[in-house]
Amino acid sequence: MKNKKNSLRSLSKDLLFSDINSFWDKDILPALVEYIKIPNKSPSFDKNWKINGHMNQVLDLATSWTEKNAPNNAIITTKESPGRTPLLLIDIPGKKEGNVLMYGHLDKQPEMEGWREDLGPWVPVLENNKLYGRGGADDGYALFSCVAILKALKNQKIDLPRILVLIEFSEESGSPDLPHYMDLCKSIIGNPDLVICLDSGAGDYKRFWTTTSLRGLIGCSLRVDVLDEGVHSGGASGYVPSSFRIIRQLLSRIESEETGEIQLQELHTKIPKHRIVEAEKLVRILGNELVKEFPWSKKTNPSSENLVEGVLRRSWRPALSTIGARGIPKSGNAGNVLRPYTQLQLSIRIPPLVNHITAQRAIQKALSSSPPYNSKISIDFEEPASGWNAPKTDAWLLNATNEASQAYFNEEACSLSEGGTIPFMAMLGEKFPNAQFVITGVLGPGSNAHGPNEFLHIPYAKKITACIAHILSCFQK
Repeated sequence: MKNKKNSLRSLSKDLLFSDINSFWDKDILPALVEYIKIPNKSPSFDKNWKINGHMNQVLDLATSWTEKNAPNNAIITTKESPGRTPLLLIDIPGKKEGNVLMYGHLDKQPEMEGWREDLGPWVPVLENNKLYGRGGADDGYALFSCVAILKALKNQKIDLPRILVLIEFSEESGSPDLPHYMDLCKSIIGNPDLVICLDSGAGDYKRFWTTTSLRGLIGCSLRVDVLDEGVHSGGASGYVPSSFRIIRQLLSRIESEETGEIQLQELHTKIPKHRIVEAEKLVRILGNELVKEFPWSKKTNPSSENLVEGVLRRSWRPALSTIGARGIPKSGNAGNVLRPYTQLQLSIRIPPLVNHITAQRAIQKALSSSPPYNSKISIDFEEPASGWNAPKTDAWLLNATNEASQAYFNEEACSLSEGGTIPFMAMLGEKFPNAQFVITGVLGPGSNAHGPNEFLHIPYAKKITACIAHILSCFQK
């Protein structure tokens, strides 16, 4: 307790926020503008990422910026094993007992359609305290925010534990390279007492949010072939089975087209009671804002009118999304042809506590067994990712989180279960079961990570940075 009291007595909240605010304006935002310009798509979306050089360009930007701005005693290391994306490590020795791991990533999702005419994924635009462009919020700001935290605390001579900042470059592809680097760098990583991740979401921009669970992800392409080449639909349709109709049949083995419910029991789990209570509290705080955060088309309704059930469907129930297609011409160029094949790209979210390997096997069995009309079924799975459920939070961390939210938002902190996936959290949770976690981020309403018009809410990002600094100043082992 002595370390905690000394840190809190010496920490000036006003000075902390002043330092962070000015550092964001002077040093972080210009770097983020340059970062957004680089189309550093994750390897799943850029098979020639090494040849194209965008990843090395981002690595160079991040490394040179860190060398200029990190504390003087920081040890900056890059790793890049053959055939793998790079890794950036910033190691800051501590003055008190403990080991903290801070995490972020610098690879990006692809462009996506639908950007405003005056915006674009690789065109940074500052507008109304928001920075638009791909990757600024998910999760490019994390590295820069971590350095801001360390500088601000050092400026006040706050004693800290050892801190390792780990920045990866394949998160948006399911972090396939991280297990390799976890083994390669295990002596550097050590045994974290606290993990801080800045890659998650927020229910609103009015308080500090922590994420208590994440869904896993099974991604795959599903292809159905019925012919070797397309033929005139007038002569073939009705006799040659449609590959689209067959693929609809296969998807119905996984998902009810009427309700969206996933049919495979291997993809379901019993939702813990305390997570349901957490969802109920979230609904009391946000109410109908949970509906309004989505850009609904005209009078489209959500799948459930019950707000608590809606939260659980987004976070603790499995769901299927079709996110891409091949073999289907654009409407303006579609002739009267019975197409030879249909290919769909599937994104299947699985709840926390569901084993991702078991889930993938169940999906493969459902899609590949007894092919309709003996058609050719091809399934190509991506690296599967497990979900994550937070351990019980220590009292000191609960107190520090609430203190931070009250200090910089004048509101108590709140938690939520997220429907997205951060593969590294599941890896860490399994490898270090005694570690504490602070999973947070800037992906609040409208920020639209992965979609068009992604933005970073700058005032919120500054306050999140200050909150994490405050929490670190209270660290106890």
